[in-house]
Amino acid sequence: MLKKSYNSSLIASAISRPAQVLKIVRALTSPAPLVQNPATTALTAEAFQKFFTDKITVLWQELPPTANTLSELETLWPLSGPIFDRFTLLDKEDVTRILAVAKPTTCSLDPCPSWLVKSCLEGLLDQLRNIINGSLEQGVFPNNLKEARVRPLLKKPSLDPMTLANYRPVSNLPFLGKMIERAVLGQLQQFLDDTAGLDPFQSGFRPGHGTETVLVAITDELRRQSDSGGSALLVLLDLTAAFDTVDYNLMIHRLAMSGVRGQALNWFNSFLRNRSQCVEYMDQVSDRSPLLCGVPQGAILSPLLFNIYVRPLASLARSFGLDCYQYADDTQLLLRLEPGATSIPDNFTLCLEALSNWLRASRLKVNPAKTEILWHGRSTGLTHLLPTFDGAALSPSPTVKSLGVVLDSQLTMEAQVAAASKQAFYHLRQARQLAPYLSDEALATVIHAMVTSRLDYCNALYVGLPMSTTRKLRIVQNAAARLLTRTPMKCQITPVLQHLHWLPTDYRGLYKMLVLTFKTLYGQGPSYLRDRLSFSHHRRSQRPPQRDLLYVPGPREVLLERTRCRAFSISAPALLNALPPYMRAMRELGPFTLALKTWLFTRAFNLF
Repeated sequence: MLKKSYNSSLIASAISRPAQVLKIVRALTSPAPLVQNPATTALTAEAFQKFFTDKITVLWQELPPTANTLSELETLWPLSGPIFDRFTLLDKEDVTRILAVAKPTTCSLDPCPSWLVKSCLEGLLDQLRNIINGSLEQGVFPNNLKEARVRPLLKKPSLDPMTLANYRPVSNLPFLGKMIERAVLGQLQQFLDDTAGLDPFQSGFRPGHGTETVLVAITDELRRQSDSGGSALLVLLDLTAAFDTVDYNLMIHRLAMSGVRGQALNWFNSFLRNRSQCVEYMDQVSDRSPLLCGVPQGAILSPLLFNIYVRPLASLARSFGLDCYQYADDTQLLLRLEPGATSIPDNFTLCLEALSNWLRASRLKVNPAKTEILWHGRSTGLTHLLPTFDGAALSPSPTVKSLGVVLDSQLTMEAQVAAASKQAFYHLRQARQLAPYLSDEALATVIHAMVTSRLDYCNALYVGLPMSTTRKLRIVQNAAARLLTRTPMKCQITPVLQHLHWLPTDYRGLYKMLVLTFKTLYGQGPSYLRDRLSFSHHRRSQRPPQRDLLYVPGPREVLLERTRCRAFSISAPALLNALPPYMRAMRELGPFTLALKTWLFTRAFNLF
C-alpha cells in the first residue's frame, strides 16, 4: 500500500509534464543497479569535457570563413525600416508572469532551488525585477550567469557506456539567467511578428506552428502534385551540430539586418560571448572551458536566434523555384516535376550548389551522407540522373523519417502507423507492469503521457486513411482502455471508451484536423496553411450563399479520390463545411474545441 501511494505521488508531481512522467516510469520499471558499473566509473568528467569540446573545435576548424562570409559582414545595415533598439522595462506583474511560466529546473550553480524562488516570490519580487531591468537597461548579460553545467547522457541503454561518442551533452543554465532570457524573448518575438522578421515557412518554436503543421503542408503539396500527374522530390538536409557552430559575428550581423540595434544589440552581443561550460559526471566537476561559437545549448533564446540565423537559407532555395520548409535546424526542400519529365531540372543542381556554399559561408556543416531523398510519384527512370550534393551521390529512399514521422514514397502512412503502434505498445507494457502499484488516477496519467501521446502525434496525417491501415492504432487504444478499467477481453470495448470519454483514434484524427483548420482560418496557425484555404463565393448560383463555408475543389481540379480524402487543402474544407452552422459561426478556440469534441463524441457512439 505504501509503495502504491509513493509511486502515485511521484506520477502526480509530474502530471503536466509528459517527459518527466516517462522518466519516472523508466526509473520505476528499470531501477538502477545497486552496484555501479565499474566500466562507467573509469570515465571522468575531464574526459567528457575534452571530448565534447574537441568535437566542436574540430568541426569549427573545418568551417573557416569564406569570401562570402566576409562579404556579408561588410554589408551595410539598412538605414530605413523598423528598429528595435531598447527593451521595455518590466513591472512587478511582468516578473510574476515570467516566473509563473518558468519550469522549475534547477542548475547546480543556482544558490537555491528554483522551486524555492517560485514559492518565495512575494519577498523576492523587487530584487528580481531590479536584476532583470538592470540587465535590459545596461545592455549587458551578467557574466556569472554564462556558465553552463553539462551532464553526459547515454543516447540509448543498449550502447556501450565506455564509448564517449555514445553520450550526448545535456546543458543546464542558471535559473536567474533563464528569467532574464524570457523577458527578452517576449519582446524580440513580438518585434519579429510585427515586422515579419522570420521566414513564413519557419515553424520551429513559434506560436501556432509545429512539426504537425509542417508535415501537413508537405504531404498536401506531395498529394496535389501526384494528383496532377507529376512527381516530386523531398530532400531532407542533415546539419551536424548546427546550434553549436553559429558564428557570433554573423549572428550579430543578421540580428542587425533584422532591425535589432543599439542597446538591444549590445545585450545580445553580451549574451552570446564569453561563455563557458564544465562537465558534471558522478561526483566530479571538470575544469571550465571557453565556448568560442554556437548559441547556448539549453538557453531559452537559442531556438529563436537560430531561426534568425538561418532565415536567408529558405529565401535562397525559393529563388531557384524550390519550396523550403524549416523547423529550427531541420530543413526540407521540395522540387516539383511536371508530368512526363525526362530530366532533372538544372535549377535543382544549381540550388544544391548555392545552398552548400551558403551553409559553408555561414559555418554550418551539412552532412551529405545523411541527407535523404523521398521520390513521390513516378520516377520514370530519372533516379540515376540525380546530382551530387557536396560531393556525395544522392539516391531516393523508400522511406524517410521527417520530424519524427515515417513517410513512404506513396504516402500510405503504413510504415508510420506500424512504428507509432509499436512504440505505444512498448510503453503500454511498461504501464501494465506498474499498474498494480499505481492508483487509477496515476495509471491514467501514465497512459495519457506515454501511450495516447504516441497515438496522437501528428495524427492529422491519418485522416482519410483506410480503416485497414489505422487498425493497429485502434488496437493499442482498446488495450489501453482495458488496462485502465480492468475490462476483460470478452467484453465489448465501445461502452468502455464511451465511459472513459475517449474519442476513438479515427475521430481523434478528425478532431485534430478540424482544430488545426479553425486555428489556421482565424489567425492562430501558420500562413502557409492559411493560403491553402479560401471561403466559398457562389457568384453564379441563384441560391443565397451560406455563411462560413470554405471552397472545396471540384472533380475537375482533383482527380483521385485518395487526394480528396487525404490532402489538407481539400479534406479540411470539406470537413469544416460538414459542421453545423452554429459551430462554423464560432470565432473563439475554446468554445469551438468543446463543441467539436461533443459533436464528434455523439457521432462516434451514435448518441444523436
